[in-house]
Amino acid sequence: MTSDMSIREFYKGRSVLVTGGTGFMGKVLVEKLLFSIPDIGNVYVLMRPKKGKSIKQRFADMQRLPLFDRLKKENPSAFTKIKPLQGDVLFDNLGLSDREIELLSEEISVIFHFAATLRLEAPLKDNVNMNTCGTQRTMNVAKRLKKLAVFVHLSTAFCYPDYRVLEEKTHEPPVKPSDVMHLIEWLDDNQIASLTKSLLGPHPNCYTFSKRLAESVVEDEWEHLPSVIVRPSIVCPSYQEPVAGWVDNLNGPIGLMIGAGKGVIRSMLCDGSLTAQVIPVDLAINAIIAIGMIEGSRSNKPDVIPVYNANIGHQKETTWGEVIKIGKDYGRKYPLAWPLWYPNGDITTNIFIHEFKRIFFHLLPAYLIDLLLYLLGQKRFMVRIQDRISQGLEVLQYFTMRPWSFPCPNYDGIQSKLNKEEQVIFNTDSTSADREKYMQQCIDGGRIYCLKENISKIPINRAYHNFLFVLDLLVKIFFVLFILSFLASWCSPVKDVFKYGEPVVKHLPILGRAVFD
Repeated sequence: MTSDMSIREFYKGRSVLVTGGTGFMGKVLVEKLLFSIPDIGNVYVLMRPKKGKSIKQRFADMQRLPLFDRLKKENPSAFTKIKPLQGDVLFDNLGLSDREIELLSEEISVIFHFAATLRLEAPLKDNVNMNTCGTQRTMNVAKRLKKLAVFVHLSTAFCYPDYRVLEEKTHEPPVKPSDVMHLIEWLDDNQIASLTKSLLGPHPNCYTFSKRLAESVVEDEWEHLPSVIVRPSIVCPSYQEPVAGWVDNLNGPIGLMIGAGKGVIRSMLCDGSLTAQVIPVDLAINAIIAIGMIEGSRSNKPDVIPVYNANIGHQKETTWGEVIKIGKDYGRKYPLAWPLWYPNGDITTNIFIHEFKRIFFHLLPAYLIDLLLYLLGQKRFMVRIQDRISQGLEVLQYFTMRPWSFPCPNYDGIQSKLNKEEQVIFNTDSTSADREKYMQQCIDGGRIYCLKENISKIPINRAYHNFLFVLDLLVKIFFVLFILSFLASWCSPVKDVFKYGEPVVKHLPILGRAVFD
């Protein structure tokens, strides 16, 4: 490998297949391939009909996203290279016909396997069927492709929770993937649910467990298929490309920041001193494209399957506490529209303080709002939202309450393998990034692309924000006075004071008459 290697030369005229191409990372991958590698072959995207829409309709909707604006402006003909394929990783052969697979076999050089369910709270059967069995099904198809140079499997840096330091190598899974895949096929949902806890072992949820099994599946097939595993940490909105702050969902930290800005998240268990292990989506995609070239160009097969920990937490360390502070400061200057309450949430490592805040700042207001809606004959929704928030926080808090270490020499070495021009085009280094500006872009990305808010109305938001500040302060004062009066009514010294004062009060009228007489 030398610094003269060219990503654009490697992909020139070559076609790729993307599973999960309609997801957050998948869409950014498709756009980047077409925009930065204009001579690439076709980009086949595995898609399924969803919510009553055909793949043709979904493809049309995808093209209208702001994500593709620069491509529409500078190279609109590139869209003809996107080839939607109706299929699904939940089906054998991905739901493709033998004829379709034969055609792909003559054309596909790289597979980017991104398809996965990201629902951390989903049951074992759903996670294993999509993440583990889906990977096995995709690899079964990959083995039928004659021209395949590399299979790039997207994993997660959090799939080995029992390792305090996760190096760029694989480890044995707690159980055989084949056994678990057979279990979900043979057993019903109740039987699987009863076995789930014992199967998970050190894993906090079925998502990380199923992704760990998927890595084992990829490693087992590595002898027959050139493969590489890429483990991004928490993927966040884009830093620069295709537009700063691009995001299409409220998963992860951005969802927490938006939820806090809307006043519905007031407390979270999080150690503010820990480093936030995150990576902007565009840096992760740049790395994945480069890794496809690096591993697909190998002339000699390595002794073990290559693994890349895609993480930038060590390049410019930022703690969760700093993330919260920057987010709160920016949120006060440029508040979100119509929060339910004054956004003044915070983090803590004390579970009792967190539970107190959760009850009084999350649950009680939710029940009160739903009660008012019920009395007004409106549909109730706040308790349901808070239940979902509580479930989400419970899952995420596992990752924010313990330190994570992901040494990544392979990832850090990517830039040295690229020529100088492509080190810029496919940048993977955040050392010179302005972290405060980036986090502000993340909030604005959630505001614009997810909440669809009009930024020209921020002055109105600010006025309402100030009103909520005063209201919040008054409510807190009355609440404190209420608690003090309640405690005072049960406090013996206070009772005694009132008891001693009774005779004096009774004789005041008599004393008054005596004085005036």
